[in-house]
Amino acid sequence: MDRQRIHILLLEPSHIVSEGLSHILLKSNHRFSISQYSDLKYLDTIIKKEQNTVVILNPSLLQNRNKDFIKIKNTYPSTRWMALVYSYFDQDILRKFDEQITITETAKNIISKLIKISQHQKIDSSNQQATLTERETDILIHLIDGLSNKEIANTLSISIHTVISHRKNITEKTGIKSLPGLTIYAITKKIIQLDS
Repeated sequence: MDRQRIHILLLEPSHIVSEGLSHILLKSNHRFSISQYSDLKYLDTIIKKEQNTVVILNPSLLQNRNKDFIKIKNTYPSTRWMALVYSYFDQDILRKFDEQITITETAKNIISKLIKISQHQKIDSSNQQATLTERETDILIHLIDGLSNKEIANTLSISIHTVISHRKNITEKTGIKSLPGLTIYAITKKIIQLDS
């Protein structure tokens, strides 16, 4: 395993989220150095100082700063960009990033993505999160609607055991166990609409 130090610039307005993610990364067995900031103000100056840099950025900070962001990205092509997502963002914004992580992901998954992206490897999203089948998608929608396993089984005319099996598959494929996390996942993957 490559033990090269990875410099992380964490740009997140929420102190709690920033501290939590930093704590998870620093207690891992990897060599991360983390600098925390709450806005884009000094980003250009900070990136100049470090090599092997990964910027983890809350996309909300890009509001009305799209041109600045593109300019900085083009100036530092070796810098890797990760979106830190915990609410809905338009896919056009998220496509500007090399990768994205959500606050519902496991620490292992986040660290794995950081290692890969720092080595300038494009992360194979089919490996990270396999696509849900049509039946799993149906079950996910019913879960988000608040139906129990039994109600889902009755609605879809399948057994409760089949529902439970599909729920396990959903958890394995997404890496998300909580209902709020699955809701965010469904919104970001456009499985459900925000107003539904």
